[in-house]
Amino acid sequence: MYCIAIDLGGTIIKIGLVKGDEILEFTSFPAETDGLGSNLASMEAIINRLLSKWKVPKEEFSGVGLAFPGMVNPKEKKVTSTNDKYDDACDIDLSSWVYKNWEVAFIIDNDARLALAGEWHFGAGKDCRNMVMMTIGTGIGTGVVLDGRIINGNHYQAGSLGGHIIVDYRGRRCTCGNIGCVEAMASSFFLPEIIRTHPKISNEYKVKATHYDFKTLFGLMRQGEAEATLLCKECMDVWAAAIINYIHAYDPEIIVMGGGIMRSADIILPYIKERVDRLVWAPEYKVKIKPSLLGDNAALLGISYTLSTIKKEKYYEQIL
Repeated sequence: MYCIAIDLGGTIIKIGLVKGDEILEFTSFPAETDGLGSNLASMEAIINRLLSKWKVPKEEFSGVGLAFPGMVNPKEKKVTSTNDKYDDACDIDLSSWVYKNWEVAFIIDNDARLALAGEWHFGAGKDCRNMVMMTIGTGIGTGVVLDGRIINGNHYQAGSLGGHIIVDYRGRRCTCGNIGCVEAMASSFFLPEIIRTHPKISNEYKVKATHYDFKTLFGLMRQGEAEATLLCKECMDVWAAAIINYIHAYDPEIIVMGGGIMRSADIILPYIKERVDRLVWAPEYKVKIKPSLLGDNAALLGISYTLSTIKKEKYYEQIL
């Protein structure tokens, strides 16, 4: 069965036509900044182009899935909190939008949880019964498999707020309103502020590094630049602290790290593994820490897997 998978990133929207574990084609484009509603027409046009180009038979089109960077109620198919990303999404009936256009099933879930689903079934976590996936990008998201099931919790928040675990209660205020979250202390969104306010970085370097991203900083770390090395190590210390918290909370056999940051996995993984192994309280075993195998495609494949588990008859009973 074919499906359309949509991954809403903080700045980029990615839409793919997927069949099983194969992404046949995908398109990405910069997101309009004034909300999800202003992007729907472009999304609709791309979906129609993909379905037409690949001549997808209606009877083989299983549905549309959307990975959203915020809190989601997947049962009611709605966004519940946006955290300054696509702020109009809570008021948009996406299920009706999908059914009106294509008359197929619709699923929506937190983007990190869907990335976890993809990595669990097709990637680095395949055949694991207990795993955590940590996705580092504009923000930091997580998903958790516990005893062979993806956990959701009473309000569908369980396992997905790993970026908002507190690692410094006297630290920086996060966009969620809390203080000292992992995301506030070591994410791409906060990187300019991390550089600007760092007490050990010279003013000259702060001016030069105003527009540095993690790719640039890790590249400079490879060259031995002291300030870049300091910044990268402090962020890796935050990520390691978060991972130790995940291990203590969920007792996984594997931690999978994803997101664009893992283009520097050759630096990040050895550093974090050493720190986690030294500081974690897990006397009987060492938790494996691996990079994502699916990369930026994890959520798209997670959508494909999730849609494959839905019975169309049950879906139609719910909406008619």
